[in-house]
Amino acid sequence: MKTQNFQLQTKVLILSALFMIFIGFHQAALAFPATPKSNQPDTLTYIQFKGSVIDQQTRNPLAFASLSLEGTNIATVTNTEGEFSLKVPKNMKDGKVTISYIGYKDKSVSLTFFKPEKTKIELEMLLVALNEILVFPKDPELLIRAVMNKRDENYFSYPASMTAFYRETIKKRRTYVSLSEAVVEIFKQPYASGKPDIAQLYKARKSTDYTKLDTVAFKLQGGPYNTLLMDIMKNPEIIFTEDMIGNYEFKLENITKINERLIYILEFKQHAHIPEPLYYGKLFIDTESLAITSATFNLNISNKILSAEMFIKKKPAGAKVYPTLAAYRVDYREKDGKWYYSYSRGQITFKIEWDKRLFNTIYESTIEMAVTDWEKTNERAAKLSERMKTNIVMTDEISGFSDREFWGEYNVIEPEKPIESAIKKIQKRLEKEKQ
Repeated sequence: MKTQNFQLQTKVLILSALFMIFIGFHQAALAFPATPKSNQPDTLTYIQFKGSVIDQQTRNPLAFASLSLEGTNIATVTNTEGEFSLKVPKNMKDGKVTISYIGYKDKSVSLTFFKPEKTKIELEMLLVALNEILVFPKDPELLIRAVMNKRDENYFSYPASMTAFYRETIKKRRTYVSLSEAVVEIFKQPYASGKPDIAQLYKARKSTDYTKLDTVAFKLQGGPYNTLLMDIMKNPEIIFTEDMIGNYEFKLENITKINERLIYILEFKQHAHIPEPLYYGKLFIDTESLAITSATFNLNISNKILSAEMFIKKKPAGAKVYPTLAAYRVDYREKDGKWYYSYSRGQITFKIEWDKRLFNTIYESTIEMAVTDWEKTNERAAKLSERMKTNIVMTDEISGFSDREFWGEYNVIEPEKPIESAIKKIQKRLEKEKQ
């Protein structure tokens, strides 16, 4: 396959996956309507626990650790501060929660151990003995080809109905200027199907303060569909197809364990002679089933001109705009021998170099989505009129922030402290304007 062809394909995919829009600034957008009574939850049916997951020795927080209620499909993940919020039905209060993290021993903890606030869960780092490794691949490229050949066997072959929590943020340097959150219903197509996944908005809220963006409004188009596109086993054309594997070099870095399973850590990066921006990162591959259980990857943005063309639709006059970071992550869970998408995260950082200004401007956008519950389904996907549009701009479509009980029994990712403080500042400012 010629490099020109896969460059065009990659460009289209990235544009649809993470699409940044720069438009002229007009006015501040601030809205905080009250929560409708119909959205008030029945707090008698569930229990909420909060806490953090940390390294047993260093006491450092473990970001993106997975917590799942055993025997159910209920799950959540920790935020970048290692903090979590877990809601479970009251009739399951005697259950157990499995906490897992790459490179650490799994831990099973009874719900009786959990507290409403400040639950501390310590995980022990894992060392894998070489005698545990039965097969050590000699050719890393053959390993990834085997992984892709077994995709239809390893990932579920039926449609599923998923409930997920979605969040997107925009920062100007260290200041949050926009936050959108949503509970989303997903119709997940079978992995062998070429049909795209479908999202339906259930509940959503936002907080925006565009006055901090100077003369630029920075928006993200695509919402939850962006995070679904990061499912590289449903959408292998993003990184690896049979034709594109040859554009990368692979190296078996190490062996670890996840959920008591031995995992190959396979590094990859594009060949040096290929000029077009491709990806580099790590794949975590189950040694027994050859399923990818997790992946972390970055876009190679060393070529500023080509990488900028992939992301920027419109830029301000008198400025150069280019990405300085494009990092992605996707995690999978296993159920009855089949794997499915459970979490993804994307982070894009942009720099604007102004012709007539002394200082540059830095913007960062982060999107993430965690599947908190799912089940097989025989029902059809939502009607066209009920589906989210694939080009949705969340900050333009949803209402403002509301009280803490807005989400009811739905599991969410615990807000980071900077996000919480940003929301409070914007709310205080709005209150003053109303006085």
